[in-house]
Amino acid sequence: MAAGRLAFPPFLLDTGRGMLTRDGEAVTIGHRAFLVLQALLSARGQPVTKSELMAAAWPDTVVEESNLTVQIAALRKLLGPSPEGGEWIATVSRVGYRFVGPLVLPPDERKAANPIPASDFARKPAIAVLPLVNLSGDPKQEYFADGITEDIITALSRFRWFFVIARNSSFSYKGKALDVRQIAQELGVGFALEGSVRKSDQRVRISAQLVDAANGNHIWAERYDFDLLDMFTVQDQIAEQVAGAIEPELLKTASALSANLRHDGNIKAWDLVRQGTFLFHQLTRTNHVRARELFREACALAPDLPEGYVWLARVSAGLAAYGWSLDPAADLREGLDAAVKAIELEEKSPYSHYALAITSVFAHEFDQAIRAAERAVELSPSFALGYLVLGMARLYSGQAVSALEPLHHGFRLNPHDPQNIVWYNVLALAHFFAGDAGQALRCAVKATQIRPTWRPSLETMACCHVVLGHPDAAHECVTQMATLDQPAGDGLGPLKVRNPHWVEQIERLLRDAAKPA
Repeated sequence: MAAGRLAFPPFLLDTGRGMLTRDGEAVTIGHRAFLVLQALLSARGQPVTKSELMAAAWPDTVVEESNLTVQIAALRKLLGPSPEGGEWIATVSRVGYRFVGPLVLPPDERKAANPIPASDFARKPAIAVLPLVNLSGDPKQEYFADGITEDIITALSRFRWFFVIARNSSFSYKGKALDVRQIAQELGVGFALEGSVRKSDQRVRISAQLVDAANGNHIWAERYDFDLLDMFTVQDQIAEQVAGAIEPELLKTASALSANLRHDGNIKAWDLVRQGTFLFHQLTRTNHVRARELFREACALAPDLPEGYVWLARVSAGLAAYGWSLDPAADLREGLDAAVKAIELEEKSPYSHYALAITSVFAHEFDQAIRAAERAVELSPSFALGYLVLGMARLYSGQAVSALEPLHHGFRLNPHDPQNIVWYNVLALAHFFAGDAGQALRCAVKATQIRPTWRPSLETMACCHVVLGHPDAAHECVTQMATLDQPAGDGLGPLKVRNPHWVEQIERLLRDAAKPA
């Protein structure tokens, strides 16, 4: 679709002329509403956060969220019902809004248009794998159900022709009694996989259903009863059947890729990795240290199991990033070695390359981090962590502007990650050092909404307020910071070492923020 003309019959938005028409007749539309509609249409069916919409309609200006609400209401009234009888603009709970109508090429451009690249997010089906319910009757088996869910997400991410919502966004719905259609709408996906796991001794039962988000109908459902030793085969089988149900004609080529990526079948090592990942996602030093012990044990027990090395690399980076390491240099060496080993074992896994990228960032090997992140998203264009670490690596190396696109893309794919507090602050700093303090402030505010006492995001907010001429708000941030403990690590160490001029700028702005208004 031409960038300047966005058609959703009977409407046509001509961004070059700043005009909205209906059946060829001009429609009166306000400037802010026009910019909001343009941003929604440009996302081609994917959710757009409120902060992104506010940045599009009010660039370089801090406004209340209620202003966006007014514009959305005005657009809904102006456009009326869609041809299907529903609204053109859907609310995506806790995220923002999504344009749900069909977009087509204007008639006079259809013949001349080039095909949309196969990697275009909006051209591919999207699926969310919801956390499988633990029916074992034993809360200690919760990690097992989570592990099965993660492995299915990983298996599905290898199919390049559809997108898989990231693990932590799906897991934000764990334990919540919500309708699958509602969850799918909030995540902006067309399909959802739900089910349950029951483990008893050496037997496992997995029940899984693939749901069409549009109508709630079950496209496919299956139950698997198997010995624990057959678990890896069953996981791949589930992934292949889901893929086949979404796009049957592509099943053969996709299955050929998956067939080359089998696990080695060491159940004990897999179980150790799953216990470790369960601890890893509970963000404390004690849990990270214990998780590392489990990952090390898994690697020793199954030297050919790539997941053990992937997670050993990730936890090593985490210990260094959060200031929890007693010997950061040694831990990062261990992490880099583990990531390289993971790639040797499973070169076509995006997680292996992500492990190398995130560890390389904190080892200050930015070129290596960027190459590894680019390889991760090349292997799996729906891999949110790959885009996020690519943005981080670029920012930390001093490339603030080029960091923005992958970071925003990563958030589109992974909007509900509980650890997005870190990524939002990274995105805020990217906008700040790219010269957009208004958008940086919105991102920092998002981080504080997740954890109000996260000192790094308060520092970013204070700097933004100073630049934007809000001395009272800046001073309030500094006052709040004074009541908080200094974190052992903020994940920004490599950025500060590589970019001392940015550090000087932040320190100067914080001194200004500390002055009474």
